[in-house]
Amino acid sequence: MLGSCPSGRAVKDQARTGDCSETVSIMQSMLVLGIETSCDETGLALHDSERGLLGHKLHSQSEIHSQFGGVVPELASRDHLRRTLPLLSGLLESTGCILGELDAVAYTRGPGLIGALLVGASIGRALAWSLGIPAIGIHHMEAHLLAPMLEEDKPQFPFLALLVSGGHTQLVLVNRAGDYAILGESLDDAVGEAFDKTAKLLGLGYPGGPALEALAGQGDPARFQFPRPMTNRPGLDFSFSGLKTHAATTLRSNGEDDTTRAAVARAFLDAVVDTLGIKTQRALAKTGVKTLIAAGGVSANQALRRRLVEVAEGFGVSVHFPRAEFCTDNGAMIAYAGSLRLQNSEPPADLGFGVKPRWSLEEL
Repeated sequence: MLGSCPSGRAVKDQARTGDCSETVSIMQSMLVLGIETSCDETGLALHDSERGLLGHKLHSQSEIHSQFGGVVPELASRDHLRRTLPLLSGLLESTGCILGELDAVAYTRGPGLIGALLVGASIGRALAWSLGIPAIGIHHMEAHLLAPMLEEDKPQFPFLALLVSGGHTQLVLVNRAGDYAILGESLDDAVGEAFDKTAKLLGLGYPGGPALEALAGQGDPARFQFPRPMTNRPGLDFSFSGLKTHAATTLRSNGEDDTTRAAVARAFLDAVVDTLGIKTQRALAKTGVKTLIAAGGVSANQALRRRLVEVAEGFGVSVHFPRAEFCTDNGAMIAYAGSLRLQNSEPPADLGFGVKPRWSLEEL
């Protein structure tokens, strides 16, 4: 639920002289601006530690990159530069907030495209410096795994996180915010990358995931059977590059008529969902945790959600997903992660704004 803007630092200062019971909650309230510019979506949001998410704005660059069949880094950076400040103005106007009410600015420090990251980092840190407030560099994947915490039914620590996006496929044990252990990850293509590459083979647009899922709904599930990579050996790592090759080989051998394309899409989707389900089952058995979450762009896939619900029911654990608009990159998850770090009294960084295109969760 979106709330109205809190009264800001000016009212917090006034509340110090008051004696009403509401004073404590007002003084504890912290307002954080989140800025996300890691890849091809510009996202901004305002999160208040007491009232929750106040508002968010998002601009997708899919129209720009679709003509190239994938993200062009330089075009992504330039569009972030054009969009960030206008989105900020719109966010402030829609929430009724002003810059002087901010207690911190959180921005995506990595991982991601270096040029795109530098846009958000430079704007975020310059804004924070001008206001005399902390700037907090946020790990993109940490923000994704915390995204389900934006919902009213929040998962409880510890939990198992399946992170599935265009750049990452990971199973992560989350003991608490900031305490992460990677149990398994992709050794080659991330699952979202495999979706996009296979969609391109099938003549579908970018981004490929939603289009491939729609085409798979028309396919015969019995016509082709794709392998479930790395499920015939122990461990929790993934490999999806071979599925793209298998899809290409199947198309060449059987023709590229509409019926065949749909059947290939269905076989690919079934193989991905089954593989993710098998590995998640293993991770739940290994960790013994009672809560499962899935996050990242691919977690919006309905077939995957159904499979993970089945897996969770089999283990008697609860399962949580972010709403669809918070599965893809967004400013709300960055603002929330920044709010948590601010509440935990994380010391502010220095005035530099170095970014980390490659950054392991376990380094946090």
